[in-house]
Amino acid sequence: MKKIKIIAVIAAIAMLTLTLCSCKKVSSSPVSATAVIVVKDYGEITVELDYKNAPITSAHFVKLAQDGLYDNTDFIRMQQGFVLQGGANSKSEETIKGEFSSNGVDNKLQHKKGVISMARATDPDSASTQFFIVLSDSAQSSLDGNYASFGTITDGWDVVEKICSDITENGGFSNDYYGVMMGFLSEENYIKIETIRIENVVTEEKKG
Repeated sequence: MKKIKIIAVIAAIAMLTLTLCSCKKVSSSPVSATAVIVVKDYGEITVELDYKNAPITSAHFVKLAQDGLYDNTDFIRMQQGFVLQGGANSKSEETIKGEFSSNGVDNKLQHKKGVISMARATDPDSASTQFFIVLSDSAQSSLDGNYASFGTITDGWDVVEKICSDITENGGFSNDYYGVMMGFLSEENYIKIETIRIENVVTEEKKG
């Protein structure tokens, strides 16, 4: 009789374990994705997002794009040989943790020509929607470790060059001192981002 009770208890425990195991949630999280920045009158800029070095930033960028919060935003700043900055005038105010070394995050993606990174205010965790494209390798020394790089342009560099060339030739900069020094454009010369498409999303399953 004792043996039967012991066997019944063991069986019950086994069933409980199986039940608990079967209740574990399986979720999928992206490990790679492509963003296509559609610029009005210019064309498309394709960016391979870097989830390995900047998972929070990449996921944030994808969510904003999928929610339409980059639609009809603007490129508002260009410093030749430094950065082209866009994503301004979005309706989103959400901010995220800055993924860079001076903020305690080991992000190995260097700010070389063609890399995309998040703009921010003085608060290291203030990045929201604005991003910038690095225009030259010479910008790396002042950006690495201080800004969250999260992707690399794989196609459409000619679009970036055309935008920068037109801004330079047309003299579209703001007339105030700060605008001239920092490369900010006057509002009538903003360059419109029509939308950002997210493509080629690859996910992996994780049990929780």
